[in-house]
Amino acid sequence: MKRLFSAFLFVACIHGETGYDAWLRYGRLRDTSIKQYRETVPAAIATFGRSELIDSASGELVRGVLGMLGRTLRVASGPPKENAIVIGTVGELRQFVPDIDAPNLITDSYWLKTVGAGGLHCIVITGPNERGVLYGVFALLRKIALGHDLATLDERQSPYAPIRWINQWDNLDGSIERGYGGRSIFWDHGHVRPDLSRVNDYGRLLASLGINGCSINNVNADPVLLTKEFTPQIARIAAVLRKWGVQTVVSVDLASPKTLGALATFDPLDQRTADWWNVRVDELYAQIPDLAGFVMKADSEGRAGPSAYARTHADAANVVARALKHHGGLLFYRGFVYDHHMDWTNAKNDRARAADDNFRGLDGSFDDNVVIQIKHGPIDFQVREPASPLFGTLEKTNQAIELQITQEYMGQARHMVFLVPMWKEALDFDMHARGAGTPVFALASGKTFHRPTGGFIGVANIGLDESWFGNHMSQANLYGFGRLAWNPRLSAGTIIHEWTRLTFGADPKVDETIDSMQLSSWRTYENYTGPLGLQTLTDIVGNHYGVAVEASERNGWGQWHRADEHSVGMDRTTATGTGYIGQYRPPVAKMYETVDTCPDDLLLFMHHVSYTYKLHSGKSVIQYIYDSHYDGAAAVDQYVAAWKALKAHVDDRRYSEILAQLEYQAGQAQVWRDAVTNWFHRESGIADLKGRVGNYPGRYEAESMNLVGYTVEGVMPWEAASGGKAITCREKQCTASFRYEGPAGWRTLHVQYFDQNNGASRFRLWIGKQPVDEWIADGQFRTSKVDGSSSIRRTVSNFALRPGDEIRIEAIPYGGELAAVDYVEILPTSNQ
Repeated sequence: MKRLFSAFLFVACIHGETGYDAWLRYGRLRDTSIKQYRETVPAAIATFGRSELIDSASGELVRGVLGMLGRTLRVASGPPKENAIVIGTVGELRQFVPDIDAPNLITDSYWLKTVGAGGLHCIVITGPNERGVLYGVFALLRKIALGHDLATLDERQSPYAPIRWINQWDNLDGSIERGYGGRSIFWDHGHVRPDLSRVNDYGRLLASLGINGCSINNVNADPVLLTKEFTPQIARIAAVLRKWGVQTVVSVDLASPKTLGALATFDPLDQRTADWWNVRVDELYAQIPDLAGFVMKADSEGRAGPSAYARTHADAANVVARALKHHGGLLFYRGFVYDHHMDWTNAKNDRARAADDNFRGLDGSFDDNVVIQIKHGPIDFQVREPASPLFGTLEKTNQAIELQITQEYMGQARHMVFLVPMWKEALDFDMHARGAGTPVFALASGKTFHRPTGGFIGVANIGLDESWFGNHMSQANLYGFGRLAWNPRLSAGTIIHEWTRLTFGADPKVDETIDSMQLSSWRTYENYTGPLGLQTLTDIVGNHYGVAVEASERNGWGQWHRADEHSVGMDRTTATGTGYIGQYRPPVAKMYETVDTCPDDLLLFMHHVSYTYKLHSGKSVIQYIYDSHYDGAAAVDQYVAAWKALKAHVDDRRYSEILAQLEYQAGQAQVWRDAVTNWFHRESGIADLKGRVGNYPGRYEAESMNLVGYTVEGVMPWEAASGGKAITCREKQCTASFRYEGPAGWRTLHVQYFDQNNGASRFRLWIGKQPVDEWIADGQFRTSKVDGSSSIRRTVSNFALRPGDEIRIEAIPYGGELAAVDYVEILPTSNQ
């Protein structure tokens, strides 16, 4: 019976996992590991103290050991009478071991130790508070999953910073701003969800990483959340998260006293405003005594702010912070403040300056429970930015770094992009704020200038999707954020190795393949989108997803690259440009100020140079743009090939879902490659030295086919389609056909078409009289337009073609979708 049960588990695992358990799947270990741990892991748990957190800790131990070792631990309270895993706070354990020595354990830290006493073998998990004990339990289970030795265990760990929070940008109607994993787990139709089981499971994932706070609504806050009627709903969420040591945070709107009709003003220096905040905060804490605080976005992107009354950001922050202070609450005031109506024609205007310009003169004016929440770069989560100079500016003000886990400008969870290497570059960057050796992570945590608090904020935006993000690989970014928030000195390699093994098991081939793909994926994405500091080159005035090179130009949003027919890049120097570089401390400014010392990866962020300017590598800027885009697209093709080699090593469901995601990414990478290289080729008039740009052997443009019902239309932006055109069907049915003109042989066909989100067109592909493929264009993509966001590739592999074969596409449009086609590409199968 036992063997039958084990076989059932094995078959279930092979056939499919949803990804819901993420890195806490606790998959069954291999027999050799099971034998090792069954000898060292006691069969019982002895708990000291009774609380929700201790119950969560003991329950997690039972769950983890059962999953990995196939044994159910006994749970009892008080001193153990047999070998046991002993869990409890230092204070509780002293009743059992009066002389227990647990020095240097700060809040939320833990201590794991193997001890022998009175003939018993015990593993002790303790900490100064119950949350630390819970973190210790997760750490022990992680060690077992990773194969670490427990025989002589003696490990103390403390969080690097007190603040380790997640922000969720969830709206009360259930939508999530910049969320790509489904609808909100908290809200639906203006109210809290009746079933909060997903919130419980999210709290568990966060606790496993040591995350201790979570905001539950959008920073573009709906003031109704502060009404008395909503407080019980917030309290329900807080009660669920509390079981995992995650404190609830609420995003608030500065104008709430006026917006909600209580006052005629929200002037932060008006006593009536202060009184309103005091009363409302007291009412919240009466029902949610462990509320961690508020997040506030003001005077940014249309949000109300202190400028309405000629007040400062410090005035606005302090009036709310003072209401929170006696409850122990924090006010996170976002440093993301800028004018999105700047004059593009003024070469001195620069959005990158905004954060430092707004807060430099206010350093020391904020109360001690105010934290300035600073995005890691000065623009807005672009594919590459320098670390914000504001980290090095603020000496007398608490700060925290904001990292975006949700992939707003990073492929929106349809592209695999592991963000930890990018975050590490920002966190490890030396700002020289107190001489050499002051990295951003030390400044953000408050250690450099001995601030009372500081830390790390991650914008996660998970949703109801079974994999939380809509992409199994994107889970690594939440895991990576949590591990860095706990210990920013961890390497990207260490973090991804942990995540892969915890998520996919201890198969060396799987681990090596995934680790390699993930560690290279940020550079790959940068290569086929916006290298050299160009930023992401996406549709910044639209969905922030598809390619649109000029979308950032000639508007007030300030994400400019100022490319013209001769040169490209923003001049941010102090000598001739916007002066942005002068916001850094002198050693950093000196490095960025001249092209000779500026890193190539940020050259076009800092300098305006000619296309023929030679990089440190000796390659010209324009040739680097061409080469990097081809390198990036080729790398994604290699990801697909590498993943296919894992077919027998990964469960069927995750294998097929990740393969589909990577194949989609490979098609999109080619769209980006062609769009950006063609745009710069047209703009600069400089040819690609390798003759690739504009030259696509095997490509048959749709507008050159024999068309019945289809019409040729220009695509906007033009670079989003091959040749700037596509064919669209506004009839009941359309066909497009052509004759194959190449040599006979086995071929792979790529049909590049457009899958809009306002319909579901039907396609059928014929070769001669034989139908070879059919599909429905019903993907949930980011646009209702025919553009780079809706461009997608359909592949038919290993088909024998002969000269003169007719290839025909039949299409039936549906809804607002136009069954649009860009081209068909025919390549030798051996190249795929």
